Amino acid sequence: MVSKKEELVSAAVLLVALISQSEGIIGGREAAAHSRPYMASIQMPHEDSFKHECGGFVVADQWVMSAAHCLPTGPNGRRVVLGAHSLSEPEETKQIFEILERHNHPDFNPDNYDNDIALIKLDRAFNASDAVKTVEFLREGGTNPDTGAGVNTAGWGSTDNLENRPDKLKEVDIEVVNPKLCKRADYFGRKFTQNMMCAYKLCPEPCTQAEKKEDSCDGDSGGPLLYNGVVVGITSNGGKKCGQLKKPGVYTIISHYTEWIDSIMNPPPVTPARIE
Repeated sequence: MVSKKEELVSAAVLLVALISQSEGIIGGREAAAHSRPYMASIQMPHEDSFKHECGGFVVADQWVMSAAHCLPTGPNGRRVVLGAHSLSEPEETKQIFEILERHNHPDFNPDNYDNDIALIKLDRAFNASDAVKTVEFLREGGTNPDTGAGVNTAGWGSTDNLENRPDKLKEVDIEVVNPKLCKRADYFGRKFTQNMMCAYKLCPEPCTQAEKKEDSCDGDSGGPLLYNGVVVGITSNGGKKCGQLKKPGVYTIISHYTEWIDSIMNPPPVTPARIE
């Protein structure tokens, strides 16, 4: 005979399973090791070690691009790891950096995540290898993907809404959602601005539960959204739960910030004051 306690445990297990299937990130796959050599893991001090907090991507020999909300008050002991596939394994490809400078966009709005873009200057230039390389990002005048276009993203973020994190890099193919939908009140309403695009994927019926919803999630913030191999967006935010029908992932449109990016990474030389 099954005891009352055993019934409760079984019910709890079933409930967790239902939540993870209906609300979490279902889909995506482990990326081939070091197939995305531009990926960065931004890590914060945790007990006697470090814990992955946000993603980023390498755009120059000493610069990583990420999301402003990842470092709201500065580096605070964080570090950047390049060349990683597994977060826990001691891979020879890994290069670890301190953060020399953090530049959040001056107009970043924490209330709706508008202008959610940041530049991180590493304490030294990285050593280029098959596991660590830069990636091209879309500049002003470039063509952003239209509604329905296939894009992809990657990260070490949560694989469900129970905050389960993968040890190895995952990637997912998704589609750009019509911005008119994301501006609707039942989606993001006024919080969705012209500096954002939204994307996720719902497979056409019939499809398996494992294919049902694909999306970015907690911990993927700061990572890249790519279109034809070029980064067009930065993973910013979405709903309180990932993979929800009316809360696609939201991405900062990088091409809107070319002038600001250049001013940070390539500031004009300072002309010495002329002494009369």
